[in-house]
Amino acid sequence: MKNPKWTRDEIILTLNMYFELESSKFISSNSQIIELSKMLNKLPSYSSELRKIDFRNPNGVAMKLSNFTAIDPNNPSKGLSSYSQLDKKTFFEFADKLPELKRISSLIFESINNEEIANKLYEIEEELDDYVKEGYEGEIIYKLHKSRERDKKLTESKKVKALRDTGKLECEVCEFDFYKTYGKLGKGFIECHHTVQLSTYETKQKTELKDLALVCSNCHRMLHRDIGNMSIENLKNNIKTAGNIDLEQ
Repeated sequence: MKNPKWTRDEIILTLNMYFELESSKFISSNSQIIELSKMLNKLPSYSSELRKIDFRNPNGVAMKLSNFTAIDPNNPSKGLSSYSQLDKKTFFEFADKLPELKRISSLIFESINNEEIANKLYEIEEELDDYVKEGYEGEIIYKLHKSRERDKKLTESKKVKALRDTGKLECEVCEFDFYKTYGKLGKGFIECHHTVQLSTYETKQKTELKDLALVCSNCHRMLHRDIGNMSIENLKNNIKTAGNIDLEQ
């Protein structure tokens, strides 16, 4: 059995090292590569049952760095051509955005090194719809977003404020009201969406009530499908536009 495929998070962290480390140091005995190997093994990406004893070991990390060498048009070294399409896609996505690559890598490192945050990430279930996760910079940031939406204390405070201000709990996008539709079964139920854009994410950033929006399950799903661009107002406009489309055309 082979080790599972490299995830986007793992590729991002290793790519960041590729741009920070000289190619001559892409060897398994390099202390930085050894440390990165340890960090990759901390990621909540795969269960222990799927990991072989050599999972993301220093030799594997050095080989992945050599894969990037083969992809990099500005690197004269030959490198290892056995790279994946995700390796290539991620390389060219960040080749001209190194500050962003470093920011995301730092965020992932901070998250898995913070025991409290790491435990919360392990509690978030896997998202079956990969398309939803594509709007995020990897699984870790996706789970960070989800964990903030699930802060029970903040969610309840948001609901209390909405009830105090409007007397009801309705979706801020489509105005769906679970209580009106389902009666007692739906009383007090609504989902919470974290509206802060990925570009402003920090692990220690405090979430405030203004960063949350109360939404129905359908609108919440749609907001997550294009998290980088889809705001509450944008989704409202989408609904208005969709209402004018002739579906039989």
